Amino acid sequence: MFNLGSMLNLGSTDPVVGKASTLVECSARELFKYLGEDLFQNYPKWSPEVKELEQITPGPVHLGTIGRQVRVDQGRRTESRFKIFAYKPGERLTLVGVSDPFRCTYELQDANPEQSTKLTFTFELLELLVVMRPFEALVRAAIKDGAERTVQNIKRLVETEKSMGTSAN
Repeated sequence: MFNLGSMLNLGSTDPVVGKASTLVECSARELFKYLGEDLFQNYPKWSPEVKELEQITPGPVHLGTIGRQVRVDQGRRTESRFKIFAYKPGERLTLVGVSDPFRCTYELQDANPEQSTKLTFTFELLELLVVMRPFEALVRAAIKDGAERTVQNIKRLVETEKSMGTSAN
């Protein structure tokens, strides 16, 4: 297949993927509530690069909900819209960029039902701008680090919130 980027040595046109997993001490149901149902309250907590977040579609979060975010990543401000592409309570939440080519998926697997859940986060930059292709290795490293940071932030926030809720009772 003809690929001008390869012919001109502009770098790969493959998606840039970062993936990380961790064990979170709560049920899949609780974790999905935090990630999915309460997405617009909690997303800026686990992703501090998000400076503005707005739910465009009214009502509870569900399949097809559209949101808008403003992010500042390493000093670069971007605004994008995303759509909830997969919404399976207790199992999976996927956000897909409407205005930018990205996809992020949060997969949940019961590790010890009602006690702990394996969280796997995958971020995919589906297309790398031509001007960024010479820096592809740096972009890949940043996305991998970002995925690790994301799962650790979620783990810390959910477990702290859960322990505070338990100690308040």
